[in-house]
Amino acid sequence: MAVPDRQVPSEGSIDALTRAAQRILADALAVVHSRQPDVEVTGEIVEAPPAPALRERAGGAVEIVVGSRGLGGFSGALLGSVSVHVAGHVHRPVVVVRPGRERVFGEVVAGIDDSEECEPALAYAFEQAALRGAGLRAIYAWQLPVHAYAPEAGYDLDEIRAAHHKVAADRIAAYRDRYPQVDVVEDVRCAHPVDALTQASERADLVVVGSHGRGGLGSVLLGSVSRGVLHHAHGAVAVVRA
Repeated sequence: MAVPDRQVPSEGSIDALTRAAQRILADALAVVHSRQPDVEVTGEIVEAPPAPALRERAGGAVEIVVGSRGLGGFSGALLGSVSVHVAGHVHRPVVVVRPGRERVFGEVVAGIDDSEECEPALAYAFEQAALRGAGLRAIYAWQLPVHAYAPEAGYDLDEIRAAHHKVAADRIAAYRDRYPQVDVVEDVRCAHPVDALTQASERADLVVVGSHGRGGLGSVLLGSVSRGVLHHAHGAVAVVRA
């Protein structure tokens, strides 16, 4: 008896998949038209794995927007694999949007540090705040080294805090002048950056993080902070590569 090859789809199943894709695409276009009738929108059905297909089309895009379908209960499964792959490989800003978040808080959150690599993310965050008519919360999270807690370390915590506040103020000074309409809050915290940004995401319309990842495989291209925020934030996250 010949055993049919279950790996090869029949012509009927291919037709059914095509019709289903057409319905999904038509529904998506209808949603855009109903919410933003002045936006020009086009659709395309691509027969390819989603992540590589989006990556290939990113070159001519201003940014890429993807949803999140992570269903697991552990950090690596809190975000869908497509979202992680695209955010880790595309050099355009990638916005990951979680479902069920419709409330508008009027605030964009940006994670900043003392590196030049956060500049593209900060510029993007200010632009988003200006476009949305929202305020901007610039979060600079810092941590003391472990040996600083030793009694003989002799650290002056007031001086350390003042130094970090100066770094944060200097980092955003030029953008204050460029975007005078944006109300800025300098939020300098002694905390882990992922914890600080995740907490702030509870009342933010968008969290913007840079990426310092320099690896060559998958999500290794994402830095640990951007990867952690993507997995744990409560709302939309934009990853802006340096």
